[in-house]
Amino acid sequence: MISGISDEMLGTFVPIVIYWVYSGIYVVLGLFSEDYRLHTKEDEDEKNLVTKGTVVKGVLLQQLVQAVVATLLFAVTGSDSQSDSNQNASLLAIARQFGTAMLVMDTWQYFMHRYMHHNKVLYKHIHSQHHRLIVPYSFGALYNHPLEGLLLDTIGGALSFLISGMSPRASIFFFSFATIKTVDDHCGLWLPGNLFHVFFKNNTAYHDVHHQLYGNKYNYSQPFFVMWDRILGTYMPYTLEKRADGGFEARPCKDSKDD
Repeated sequence: MISGISDEMLGTFVPIVIYWVYSGIYVVLGLFSEDYRLHTKEDEDEKNLVTKGTVVKGVLLQQLVQAVVATLLFAVTGSDSQSDSNQNASLLAIARQFGTAMLVMDTWQYFMHRYMHHNKVLYKHIHSQHHRLIVPYSFGALYNHPLEGLLLDTIGGALSFLISGMSPRASIFFFSFATIKTVDDHCGLWLPGNLFHVFFKNNTAYHDVHHQLYGNKYNYSQPFFVMWDRILGTYMPYTLEKRADGGFEARPCKDSKDD
């Protein structure tokens, strides 16, 4: 607890604040980074099927639901006094909890995400809302149908928290990291020096492939690893190529596109 604010409160609202701050940074960077875009600014404005105002409202609604669920989850799992014994866990224990939470979140989101693509009813009425963003951008990362936001992100986060056994204090850092990673995957920029692109195969370009028509049934994994795509045959390799008008384009490897 800091300055009279509980860890539970911080765990609920810090990731929300980080979402808007971090995505805002990418909005500003995008104004000066035409040579690092995966799509042109014109494509972002013209190809997407939803206005940015609607996206902001949709994200705020999802974050409201997440805040309510997080508050209830922390209330059920115990107060600060009950969780104090877990707050001083060793770095090794925290690393193990983070690794477990990442695997749980990836597993839950892969299978839920894939099912929403293969079930025509769920795709048409629920998941297609996220794919109105053909050209992803940072603050559209959590733009989903409210039911999808609950099933995919909110419940996935709750399971990660519960199964990993992390404390509310540790959850502040884990969910902040997961938020940053998710925003980064949707930012639409391939900036030099981005450590997410160095350490994660699941990155901005990888997820951009999924948002294109040719990759709609590939690259379901999110937000950390690509293991389930590789294991279950839904991995689409790609190459990054320079566009003639500047910027980059993620293109599927020829053999995978022919499949």
